[in-house]
Amino acid sequence: MTTQVDQHHGSDRTAADSAPDEGYQRGLSARQVQMMAIGGAIGVGLFYGSGAGIARIGPSLIACYAGAGVVVFFIMRALGELLTYRPTSGSFADYAREFLGPFAGFITGWSYWAVWISACMAEVTAAGHYIAYWWPWVPVWATAATALAVLFLANLVSVKLFGELEFWFSTIKVVAIIAMLVIGIGVLTFGFSSAGDTASVTHLWADGGFAPNGTWQSLLAMQGVVFAYLGVELVGVTAGEAENPKQTLRKAINTLPVRIAIFYVGALVVVLSVLSWTEYAPGVSPFVQVFAKVGIPGAAGIMNFVVLTAALSSCNSGIYSTGRMLRGLAVNGEAPAAVKKLSGRRLPLAALTLSTAVMGIGVVVNIVSPDKAFVYITAVGTCAGLWTWTMILAAHLRYRGKVRAGLLPATDFKMPGAPVTNWIAIAALLFVVVLIAMDADTRMALYVWAVWFALLSAGYLTLTRKARA
Repeated sequence: MTTQVDQHHGSDRTAADSAPDEGYQRGLSARQVQMMAIGGAIGVGLFYGSGAGIARIGPSLIACYAGAGVVVFFIMRALGELLTYRPTSGSFADYAREFLGPFAGFITGWSYWAVWISACMAEVTAAGHYIAYWWPWVPVWATAATALAVLFLANLVSVKLFGELEFWFSTIKVVAIIAMLVIGIGVLTFGFSSAGDTASVTHLWADGGFAPNGTWQSLLAMQGVVFAYLGVELVGVTAGEAENPKQTLRKAINTLPVRIAIFYVGALVVVLSVLSWTEYAPGVSPFVQVFAKVGIPGAAGIMNFVVLTAALSSCNSGIYSTGRMLRGLAVNGEAPAAVKKLSGRRLPLAALTLSTAVMGIGVVVNIVSPDKAFVYITAVGTCAGLWTWTMILAAHLRYRGKVRAGLLPATDFKMPGAPVTNWIAIAALLFVVVLIAMDADTRMALYVWAVWFALLSAGYLTLTRKARA
């Protein structure tokens, strides 16, 4: 078996070489990719998890999302320049392999696969709990397994069906946020409903200050904020199946600051102005509390549907991305050769099936040991996400270096401020790792990541030995 790992330098590859996405059907329209890019920045972390962040650090959560949003924009612009240079569904792993060497590509590919495997394990189980809101007599494992099966089948039919599902999932999330923004601004401007009696932008600083529990507590919350943005880079994996990927992805990335400003920063400004941060509680969606305070009938049911949509959207994206990433690894000899084949519809059938089967195991694991084993699984995903972002920035630095040396062509979609902005973003990600290490509740994630990294390193050494034999 010919592998990439027997090369001395992964960076010797050029844009002319065959890419792992070769053979895919370009079935994702610009409309679908644009909405996927919007939906990728909106998840359960905003709709549901932000309640815990507000209760912990108050209005300073706005600054955390804005600051992390700047870092995410730099990461996506670095990825955008690489995608313009050479679009590939292998995305992060391919660029790590090309510019940082085969070992970096191997670790990045398998780690990003783990990001979405763990995310899907969490989201599909969460979906089961959300469905239980209406059908409490149905076992959570049954609804979780059904949701996983339906999304798997949708991914098997065609990439167009996947894209259409993701389009509508994202549309529902966007409509929910816009509705909350319109209602909230109406309350602040015209004072209607009972919420209008106390609603005021002064809540952002009057109730104990902008950072009522201190700057350090606000910084500790940054790790949760960064994790809420994980998934925004998924648009890069669509490169091999998007129509006119260079133009479509460029537009999707350029509009990212607007999406962050509206859907994260804007939404939190409105939420924290309609009600004081002291009225929000962890474990309760702040959107539900705003809708309920304004008097929207069935507010809890509406937001339960929206959060269910967000969970299904994440799982749908996870099935898609793990299949492409696993096939990319197989093409490079870093995963079983059997998962390299494409179906008659030009879909990575074997890779999709294997990835979904592992996600199914996660449903069982969550039932058997929800407090221990499952936490360890998701811990791998959180650290692997930070690794992926760092690899994007590092690969971009090497690419720019080769451009300056005249070894590779430049693109017209340059990352602003590079290489300074690369190093700023890398420093910010390393600071998040330090914060994870300093918090007793999250430190375990680093231990699990160390074990995962050691296992992958052992696997890579085994591959290289076989390649030399």
